[in-house]
Amino acid sequence: MKILKKILLLLLIVLIIAQFFGPEKNEGNTASIEAFIADTNPPEAVKLILKQSCFDCHSNNTRYPWYSNITPANYWMADHVNHGKEELNFSNWNAYTIKKKDHKLEELIEMVEEKEMPLPSYTWTHSEAKLTDSQIESMIAWAKQVRVKYSSELKSE
Repeated sequence: MKILKKILLLLLIVLIIAQFFGPEKNEGNTASIEAFIADTNPPEAVKLILKQSCFDCHSNNTRYPWYSNITPANYWMADHVNHGKEELNFSNWNAYTIKKKDHKLEELIEMVEEKEMPLPSYTWTHSEAKLTDSQIESMIAWAKQVRVKYSSELKSE
């Protein structure tokens, strides 16, 4: 029994010390998405959906909840944000070619249509991010409209 108490005490000490260390936070500014907004011109309803459901993991500006300061939750969140930004980063929109922008929107349509995005692990704690059927339709209609624009730009190149 004494060994179990020592192990538990050691784990508690390690957990307490770990609270003083954490991953780098993804705290840019909202100006980083202005190029994306200007280029794709989403309606206000779609802008709100993007803000509530997408930008935290797919831009350089994450709104962190209180539990993001607790280890190991902070490492789990950092991993999700980094992976999301690898797949699509709205803050880097201008760095994408027109062909890549079109492809990213094609993927966005597919993921939203199949209700794979936003992730369930995100909507558990961000209920406002869960998309309704009408929001899904709005997102898809907007993305398809932007893809038409990119398609015509690709043809004129």
